[in-house]
Amino acid sequence: MTLKGTKFQLKVWKYLKSIPKGYTKTYKQVAIGIKCPKSARAVANACAKNPYAPKIPCHRVIRSDGTLGGYSGRGGIKQKLKLLRSEKVAI
Repeated sequence: MTLKGTKFQLKVWKYLKSIPKGYTKTYKQVAIGIKCPKSARAVANACAKNPYAPKIPCHRVIRSDGTLGGYSGRGGIKQKLKLLRSEKVAI
């Protein structure tokens, strides 16, 4: 699959594919993981622009306070919750 997005979005989306099924990371952890530690908000925006959900698993990224945040995939936040529960994530 050839992904189309900005350089930053592609970097974020590539990292998201490394988050194992059944696990979550925060936007801040993703920002640190891509070596842009002050870019948590930009990571959230890249997740929001992800047209490849759930293949690129942005549903595995949550807010630092443990709340879900948003979900750009079909079905919105209810679908994010459903996907996380299907992966046995304790939410």
